Amino acid sequence: MAEEWVLVAWLIATTAVLRAVGPVALGGRELPPRVMGVVALLAPALLAALVVTQTFGGEGSELVLDERAVGVAGAGAVLALRGGILLAITVAVVVSAAAHAVL
Repeated sequence: MAEEWVLVAWLIATTAVLRAVGPVALGGRELPPRVMGVVALLAPALLAALVVTQTFGGEGSELVLDERAVGVAGAGAVLALRGGILLAITVAVVVSAAAHAVL
């Protein structure tokens, strides 16, 4: 159990250091607008990559189509219709569970 807490402490310290590096390196200067545009797009791109790899990724480079894909499609439909994120999550869970029960 102690090793887990050492890992948690290490992750907290590493995160704090990495978050502090940016402001220290910039020294109060503003980033150029092009760089800010790229930084603003990093989080959505990383989230999309995480969703795709966790939904369709199997062992190695195997492509898997199962009930998770149906849930993501349901959430995508809700978001395409301008629904809220909580509704999209709820629809994804319900549709995935229903697909799992049927399949």
